[in-house]
Amino acid sequence: MKWFYSLFISLSLSVGAYAQSEKEQLARGRLDTVSRQTDTGRTLTAPDTIVRIKHIPRKATFRSAVLPGWGQAYNREYWKIPLVYGVIGVPAGFYIYNTTWYKRTKLAYQIIVNNDTNRVNEIDPQLRTFRAEDLQYLRNSFRKNRDYSILYFLIAWGIQVADATVFAHLKDFDVSDDLTLQLKPGISGQGNSIGLGLVLAVKSPSQRRLLQPLR
Repeated sequence: MKWFYSLFISLSLSVGAYAQSEKEQLARGRLDTVSRQTDTGRTLTAPDTIVRIKHIPRKATFRSAVLPGWGQAYNREYWKIPLVYGVIGVPAGFYIYNTTWYKRTKLAYQIIVNNDTNRVNEIDPQLRTFRAEDLQYLRNSFRKNRDYSILYFLIAWGIQVADATVFAHLKDFDVSDDLTLQLKPGISGQGNSIGLGLVLAVKSPSQRRLLQPLR
């Protein structure tokens, strides 16, 4: 009977060890799957291969047009975001300033021209000593500057859209060491003149190896 109990105990330990090994393999497989699925910018195509998702300039253009700096964030150029808001914020600040004083000078001019003494207290204290002609000039100046501020704001917005688009296109530009320059002599078709031709051989992006093993 001793050998029977010994055999039973050995089989139980073997089955337990095998089950434990299977659990560890399943757990390891789940961890590998999660790590591959959460890897930003990669799509799992095979157990040991990945494909890098191509950078799409159209997305950078659309995002920067919707929200300033979003296209730069898509291009992973986060350092440009403060610059973008600085360039856009300057004309926005001038717009607010000129609009505020345009309304104040316009109100003061109307009160002075209409001789509405009951509304004199509504005039800004800094404008109460101005004549009607001065207020009219200031009103027109602030209105013109306000319109220019809108124009500059739109230009600044367009510049950051163009910046996101251009640098999104340059993301896939091949600047590797595979670029080669070869000099080949050639004879032109006119007379007996001899010309020197330059041939620049550039490696096509399609020749890059897309599949890389996971490390």
